[in-house]
Amino acid sequence: MSAKAERSDVALRLAFYGDDFTGSTDALEVLAFAGLRCALFLKVPSSERLSQLGGFDAIGVAGDSRGMSPSEMDESLPSVFGALRALNAPIIHYKVCSTFDSGPAIGSIGKALEIARARITRTPVPIVAGTPALKRYCAFGNLFARSATDHKTYRIDRHPIMSVHPVTPMMEGDLLRHLALQTDLPLSGMFLPSLEGARKEVDRAWSEATSTGDAGILLDTVTPRQLTEVGRILDSYAKTAGPIFAIGSSGVEYALTQWWRELGNLPDTQRSYERIAPTSQILAISGSASPLSSAQIDTAIAAGFTEIAIDAKALVREDSWQQATEDIVGRTIALISEGRSVIMHTARGPRDTRIAEMLECFTAEGLTQDDARHRGGRLLGQRLGAVANAVLEATHVRRLVLSGGDTSSQVTQVLGPDALEIEGRLAAGAPLCHVLSDKPHLQNLQLALKGGQMGDENFFVVARDGLSR
Repeated sequence: MSAKAERSDVALRLAFYGDDFTGSTDALEVLAFAGLRCALFLKVPSSERLSQLGGFDAIGVAGDSRGMSPSEMDESLPSVFGALRALNAPIIHYKVCSTFDSGPAIGSIGKALEIARARITRTPVPIVAGTPALKRYCAFGNLFARSATDHKTYRIDRHPIMSVHPVTPMMEGDLLRHLALQTDLPLSGMFLPSLEGARKEVDRAWSEATSTGDAGILLDTVTPRQLTEVGRILDSYAKTAGPIFAIGSSGVEYALTQWWRELGNLPDTQRSYERIAPTSQILAISGSASPLSSAQIDTAIAAGFTEIAIDAKALVREDSWQQATEDIVGRTIALISEGRSVIMHTARGPRDTRIAEMLECFTAEGLTQDDARHRGGRLLGQRLGAVANAVLEATHVRRLVLSGGDTSSQVTQVLGPDALEIEGRLAAGAPLCHVLSDKPHLQNLQLALKGGQMGDENFFVVARDGLSR
């Protein structure tokens, strides 16, 4: 009997929806590295389709609600959540960025909670913020994150990258206050002291937290051991309360797999993801304005990449975008034909004026700053997607690296692969994947998606030159 046939009746342990594509591969990475068979889809597959593919322990759906307005979320998420529920997974996870960057007008986590409460569950929703493996910590409801630019840990509203995010700057470190700006639903927290006692005491604290009638319960996490305890809570909650809905970072996947490992409920044999083969050239596209992304671009150029500085304004204006696209595509194809690796960028750090100039195009038409960020960011990503698609169709480049959460989501949607599976560990939260697709120019394509705060300064260089741990 084939391995596919043997696994055709495997029951899902978890199904998740990622609010952007970089976060989706982050969650997928955790599950794959734990030895579970999993894949990331662009739309919810049917149970029949999953069975045809051979059965999965977990599946994810890569979405882009992080860049949606609340009205767009109302149009998109109910059907997605309903389709995920139909898969009968005991846990459905709405996966958000580990920095929780969101706002009332764009990417509202509170709005996602409201939709889930109306469509999926009336039980309290666990909210998991801490992800120690990614240097994200939640203590007494306050979120902290290490900055890769100086390796210091900051409360998220003082973080040098996330406090000045161009679309959803984090201006509040207390996540209960942050989420209260996005929903009127009652929220509460289960903080560190309640996670430190004997398990009977922890269970009693969780039972009390879920009996209050609050819609969401934020769970602290600072240490891996505390996160394992969160995994135990989630696993037990799903068994006693029926299928549950959870919100959080990949801390949800870390928590569950750590607990399943403690129980001995993970596969004994696991594939190694520690080696990434070098390749002669790659195409990298950065839509991130973070200082870390700027340093990564600098390092790539110093290592022989050829840069293409993209005029973001020209790429979104109706009177110039077609010519701008043709110019970028033509230049990129010529460079790749010469054997060069190419890195395109729309900004080199937060002081780069190109994104601000692009947004001025929309505010000049009467849009608010929030609407300009929303429309401009999405349109820019879609145009970059058209560029990437045209280059892949015309060249033999088989490794594509995308930087920036919104950019990665929009570009990947334009490319339209069927699914992604993990290929190797490129950087924490930013794995190298291989594409599953019937499109000739996407077959055998390797794809890495990363947020602006992920990886170290050598990220693009390692993506080209490979890695062996």
